[in-house]
Amino acid sequence: MQALGGAKNHMLVLADADLDMAADAAVSAAYGSAGERCMAISVVLASEAIADDLVAKIQARIPAIKVGPASEDGNEMGPLITGEHRDKVQGYVAGAEGEGATLVVDGRTDAPTEGFFLKPSLIDHVKPGMRCYEDEIFGPVLTVTRVHGYDDGLALINANQFGNGTAIFTRDGGAARQFEYDVQVGMVGVNVPVPVPVSYYSFGGWKASLFGDTHIYGPEGVNFYTRTKVVTKRWPDPRSSKVDLGFPQNR
Repeated sequence: MQALGGAKNHMLVLADADLDMAADAAVSAAYGSAGERCMAISVVLASEAIADDLVAKIQARIPAIKVGPASEDGNEMGPLITGEHRDKVQGYVAGAEGEGATLVVDGRTDAPTEGFFLKPSLIDHVKPGMRCYEDEIFGPVLTVTRVHGYDDGLALINANQFGNGTAIFTRDGGAARQFEYDVQVGMVGVNVPVPVPVSYYSFGGWKASLFGDTHIYGPEGVNFYTRTKVVTKRWPDPRSSKVDLGFPQNR
């Protein structure tokens, strides 16, 4: 049976995408559950032609996210799981600019002090090799990597050691169809940022996002818990039937 490994899910946004829809999707997929879910989007691969506009739209949406305890009405994002993990996530935010990235929104600012809270962070101009790109942060941090287009973005996704979930945002049906075939990831979304399938399909990723031989549920889950038996039957007419086992003969 499968146990999930790392995630590091990418969302590729092509130049023809609906940017308002892509920005809404990026915000909800990156910061929902404080980013502590295996299907969270942690990297947006933005085509250079629309990257500035997309980053601006994401930035504009972040202040509307209400951070605080779930016991208070209206709060949308709760704390991280432990203080130790919160501090670890803060470390990625603190070190991003030193590696050459641009800290667009600093979630360490004005976060609630009672509890393990951290507000959403947005980091732009992130490149492979930076810690905030290579590591799975598993917190409310969204990074943006600028790519030339489809081929460049696809290459980065396929080069990553993880292959749990991914998404493409585009109006081009041909590009979306090609992405389905080209991408080396177990769960793929087309204009869907968190492509968790319905239960009668298997949930699970590829590469380092999968430990074991099969996925969690759906047909593969049923097979895992099922011991199969094969029965071969024959109900002949006893008045006329005879058994011919087909033994070979030399003639």
